[in-house]
Amino acid sequence: MRGEAAIELVRGAGAHTVTTARYRLTVDHAQWSATLADPAGQVWSRLSLLASVDRPGVPDETYGLAEIRIADSPGAPGHGADDDAIEMVLTAASTAWSQRRVRLRCLADRVEVRIEVDGAGDLDEVRLLGGRAILPDGACGTFRSSTGHLSVFDPTPTEPVQVVRPASAAVALGVVGDASPGRLHAVFSPPPLCLAFGRHAATHPTRVPGGDWLAVGLLAAVAESGFTTLRYDPLDGGFLLVLEYDGRTAVDGTWQSPALVLRPVADPWAGLAAYRRDLVTRGLAPEAPAAPGADWWREPIFCGWGAQCAAERPAGIGAPDLSRQDRYDGWLARLAEHDVVPGTVVIDDRWQRAYGTGEPDLDRWPDLRGWIAGRHAAGQRVLLWWRAWDPEGLPTDECMVDPAGRPVAADPGSPAYRSRLTRVVTRLLGPDGLDADGFKIDFTQRAPAGRSLRRPGAPAGAPWGIAALHVLLDTIHRAAKAVKPDAMLVTHTPHPGFGDVADVLRLNDVLDRDPAGQPVAAADQLAFRHAVVSAVLPGHPVDTDQWPIADRAGWRDYVTAQGRLGVPALYYVDRIDGSGEELTTADLALVARCWQRYRERNAAAR
Repeated sequence: MRGEAAIELVRGAGAHTVTTARYRLTVDHAQWSATLADPAGQVWSRLSLLASVDRPGVPDETYGLAEIRIADSPGAPGHGADDDAIEMVLTAASTAWSQRRVRLRCLADRVEVRIEVDGAGDLDEVRLLGGRAILPDGACGTFRSSTGHLSVFDPTPTEPVQVVRPASAAVALGVVGDASPGRLHAVFSPPPLCLAFGRHAATHPTRVPGGDWLAVGLLAAVAESGFTTLRYDPLDGGFLLVLEYDGRTAVDGTWQSPALVLRPVADPWAGLAAYRRDLVTRGLAPEAPAAPGADWWREPIFCGWGAQCAAERPAGIGAPDLSRQDRYDGWLARLAEHDVVPGTVVIDDRWQRAYGTGEPDLDRWPDLRGWIAGRHAAGQRVLLWWRAWDPEGLPTDECMVDPAGRPVAADPGSPAYRSRLTRVVTRLLGPDGLDADGFKIDFTQRAPAGRSLRRPGAPAGAPWGIAALHVLLDTIHRAAKAVKPDAMLVTHTPHPGFGDVADVLRLNDVLDRDPAGQPVAAADQLAFRHAVVSAVLPGHPVDTDQWPIADRAGWRDYVTAQGRLGVPALYYVDRIDGSGEELTTADLALVARCWQRYRERNAAAR
């Protein structure tokens, strides 16, 4: 019997075959492809070894291919040392670079793919496991890997809700999105950059079918993740993967792409755990949270956003207009009457006069510092909702601007903006300022994207995409911890590389329906999201969130499930906004009982 660590290579004139206990890979010289199968021979994919690394205005097409060769030394920067690895290299002539190479690295439990280019220019779209080519037999255009799988596991929540989707459906993982059609895929921003291919079709919007799986994860340090999105791009029985760099990463010499790791796994959860382990082992993600969490981080939360949305209000008055000191006093008083006493209170959108500057709106919060002091006296902590990227109130040289010069986003690449942000955080959390206890950071999915934005205050080479978001959150995190070491930052960024800038991971807004238009239970969505976060950031507390909920029955199910999976969060006080149903004494008593049981379990675990 072949050992788990054994790897065998059989060389051939037309093909090389690598065999391990986990997979079999046959590399075809004539077809510039590698057929990946399980040990029994069932094919996962005929992987295309073509690739494209576009430059702005210069599409990358392959027009000359050398024979696939076995590398003399399997080691490569960023791969890690492994004497048993077998590495094959396909060198190609390129229309955009002086040379391009695809490196295929085989280890006992996985296959790794990287692209290398030589030359000078900026990165635009990068395609892996496929690309544009002009082949010797006259075939031209875009070539893809084959889909031997029936389904794809997507680790980020989407609308419609479809955790495991057909292999023919696209997936986008990144930091760009909103609620517009075709863009609601950045609820986690960024999510783990790890898909999984399955042998069986899904029969439920949030449950994962059994059978064998192939995890496909992208390994990169966040500082080198200058792309906004990783896309799974299928078409007519084929697929390739696309990284969107937007022309913002300069190459001068040799550039190497992030490693794409293909690994057979028992299920997607094992794939996510292995993805995290790969990042941690290579020093690309922290092994544990930046600091041990304070006990109060696990206290039940009341966030006022759901109550703001559910409150009766005159025409023309939006939910943000009800982020008011008197309203929050009333909501907290009603909860206290029913023995629902949160340990943490989140003041949501919009307590501030301008999103970018963080000055309190005195019409809504005439004494925010005094109000926070009152919560402290009651044994509670206060978080301020923060809208990431928003440029409102900022000078142009601290922003990214459109071609007309209009500010579009705050620019973490601007030293002036980072300095301002540090001062704002110090003022909001410091004892001489508001003395708040942290932030609920939202809208990280509004990361700037595209080729036409300008950055008047940022130096050349300033971070972009996922890397820029990490710089933004790191600036807030460092400033917060400097003034208040136990400050809590809540984000919706469940990527292992963001474990050092997030203290608590929130599961974010509940979605609505599956692709057939049928409602999806909020509690089922909660369980899926919790499983993703637990797999990739196991040491971080989870804010279970709670908005929006369609009806009271679904809300009661959600309340009951929260304490088993993470930190309970309550958004509603008087009624449910989706259905208009009023919350009764019995409903609030349910919250009180669930919170009591949660606190008892928490105390026993300490």
